Amino acid sequence: LFFRKCKTPRRPPKKPSISFYPPVTFAQVYCRVRPLGVEDEECCIEVISSATIQLHAPEGFKTNRNGEYKETQYSFKKVFGVSISQIELFEHVAKPLVDDLIHGKNGLLFTYGVTGSGKTFTMTGSPGQGGLLPRSLDMIFNSIGPYQAKRYVFKTDDKNGMEVQNEVDALLERQRRENNSSVPKSSSSRQKLDPEIADMIKSEEAYKTEGVDEDSSYSVFVSYIEIYNNYIYDLLEENQEDAIKPKWNGGGTPLRQNTEFTPPQSKTLREDQNHNMYVAGCMEVEVKSAEEAFQVFWRGQKKRKVANTRLNRESSRSHSVLIVKLAQAPLDADGDNILQDKNQVTVSQLCLVDLAGSERTGRTGAEGTRIREAGNINQSLLNLRTCIEILRENQLCGTNRMVPYRDSKVTHLFKNYFDGEGKVRMVVCVNPKADDYEETLLVMRFAELTQEVEVARPVDRPICGFTPGRRHRNQAFKEELSHVPSVINSMVHCLPPLPSSELADPNDDITLPRLIEALHNRHRIRQMMIDEYNNAANRMKSMLQELDNNLISKENVIHEQNGKLVDKEKIIQNNKAEIERLEKRTKMQEHKIDILQKTTKIYEDDQRTLKYELETREQRLQREQSDKRRLEQRMQGVVTDTQYKWEKECTVTPVRPLHRRSRSAGGEKWVDHKPSSSLDLGTVLQPVIPNSIQVSTPSEKALSKCDRYVLTHQEVASDGEIQTQLIKGEVIKTRGGGQAVQFTDIETLKQERKRKSSEGTPANGDHTDGAWTDVETRCSAAVEMRAGSNLGPGYEHHGITKRRKP
Repeated sequence: LFFRKCKTPRRPPKKPSISFYPPVTFAQVYCRVRPLGVEDEECCIEVISSATIQLHAPEGFKTNRNGEYKETQYSFKKVFGVSISQIELFEHVAKPLVDDLIHGKNGLLFTYGVTGSGKTFTMTGSPGQGGLLPRSLDMIFNSIGPYQAKRYVFKTDDKNGMEVQNEVDALLERQRRENNSSVPKSSSSRQKLDPEIADMIKSEEAYKTEGVDEDSSYSVFVSYIEIYNNYIYDLLEENQEDAIKPKWNGGGTPLRQNTEFTPPQSKTLREDQNHNMYVAGCMEVEVKSAEEAFQVFWRGQKKRKVANTRLNRESSRSHSVLIVKLAQAPLDADGDNILQDKNQVTVSQLCLVDLAGSERTGRTGAEGTRIREAGNINQSLLNLRTCIEILRENQLCGTNRMVPYRDSKVTHLFKNYFDGEGKVRMVVCVNPKADDYEETLLVMRFAELTQEVEVARPVDRPICGFTPGRRHRNQAFKEELSHVPSVINSMVHCLPPLPSSELADPNDDITLPRLIEALHNRHRIRQMMIDEYNNAANRMKSMLQELDNNLISKENVIHEQNGKLVDKEKIIQNNKAEIERLEKRTKMQEHKIDILQKTTKIYEDDQRTLKYELETREQRLQREQSDKRRLEQRMQGVVTDTQYKWEKECTVTPVRPLHRRSRSAGGEKWVDHKPSSSLDLGTVLQPVIPNSIQVSTPSEKALSKCDRYVLTHQEVASDGEIQTQLIKGEVIKTRGGGQAVQFTDIETLKQERKRKSSEGTPANGDHTDGAWTDVETRCSAAVEMRAGSNLGPGYEHHGITKRRKP
């Protein structure tokens, strides 16, 4: 094969920007190079810069007509080499999409590449090395964690929309779900988290989105689907895997009534009121933490279709799509509750797509079901390339070709993203080994086309018109910033009131002594209060001193106990580390066992399928052989019947005596079939058929009444005279109750005119004693000739009669 890197055609001049046109951006494509599996294996990819890679043709692969090797370069938004970490990939690729999601914008991120190029590792990751998906979930909940609404406040309407319930309805919904045992409880975050999942979610740095609207409430919904053989299945639906499997009896063979493998009912794609595509009837689970969201994803991941091929031990046989929906609605003016207005609810979604790898059946060694799966995968990826090419052609060349989104479920589901409903980003995963060189070239060409497609960027939309800071103001009123200490008042001695000190008489000797006595009493009482206060203060000091001594002794005891606790905690931490290590080892062993069980299960299913196909083909072969024998017998009978029929037709069958009358009695009745085109020859003697029915066209009614049949036929002879033929036959009865004519004799009547020569003799020299021109001579010659009575009707002038069997 010869591949040539096509140059991008020159873009037409841009139109002047208009204010109401939405801004546009290009689909961003990144490239990630997987490390080689074997050190001595030949490498065909070289990273020459942070945005460019170069492909080298392997040995023995000629790329041009001269048989020379050719090197091609491809540019991307950014190229990630073999030493790139998962966190660096997340920062450049997925983090901006999460920021847009929290700010109410949509995003699409999918991985693309050949089988075994590292797409699933890039998207999902492994224990200790979480991929783009778990890190995106962690960043979402780190950003909106304090502002999440309670469960079931947001509720899906099954039409790709979102409704808001009040607190009472949400509380009733929570109680109903908790009491209903048939509905699975969604509070899976309270359960013990799988250590393997925890390692995949754990991140070195807690990423958060800046500028989160604190006056809004948020809720996250996740749904997980797969597109398998161009059918859409819900991986979160219960018993979905059992619906795909064929039913088997106890003996390991399929039941007779389930001999045909029919695919289960898949989910359908529909269009909502905003012309966005969604999966109807898909289960959407509300989650409240990154652990819970990833646990829901992992539950569906175990149902995904995988198979063991020559190129990949766990090759994805379907396209998986994780849809993360973020619903947000503003708080009311007081900052207490969410606005009960459906129009104020903003729903944004982020689609994380792990595309199945393109593969060639010759390299993977696929057979049976695997061939059909590979064909559907390659067809869907081919349709994705076709849509990108037509979309790019329409944008660059100004054409208006219809983009075939509906030809595949993958392109039909993400049609709105390419039409301008959000950002589109793609991570192209490549394997640098030489065996994948040809397929890698096709992937590079498709990636080059994709990053030239323009996608409209949605504009920011204001959520509501309330003033910001409502949540903080409401919390300020609810918090108690100061505490009033309780004061225990002791008994308070009230001072006696002073007597009246008004002097109305200068000789008054009572008022002043009374005032002096009252002042002495007040002084005495005041002194008593001071003494009592000092005594109480001394008692309080002694009590505080005693309390301090007790606290010091208790602190010493506590310090001693803390030392012992530290030692115990170190022992516990060591034990926990050992337990965690053993749990990880156990999980890895369980994971390996699960893989082996899946592989064994796949092999068993393939064995049963092949056994069933073998039995079906044997039955079909036996049925075809029996049909062939029956057909041979039938054809032999048909040949025998046909041979007998032709022998019967070639042999003149005598008329049965029971259906004939005696000829001597004159009982035969003729059908005289004389066409309307017959000419009158003007001769004296004419063929006369007594006891006949004259017809001009064949008549079944006339045949039923007669025993013989004669057909008059005229044609021009070679000498120019008209020749008449009487074709005779017998009418016989058929087995079906009808009549058939068997021709047995042809009688020819020919008229010859004798003309005189110039010397007065006939032209042919047969008669010399008279001319044939007079009527008398002609009549006398004709009377001498007559037709034989045994030959039936028919006369010929001059006795020339020809009779032959047909």
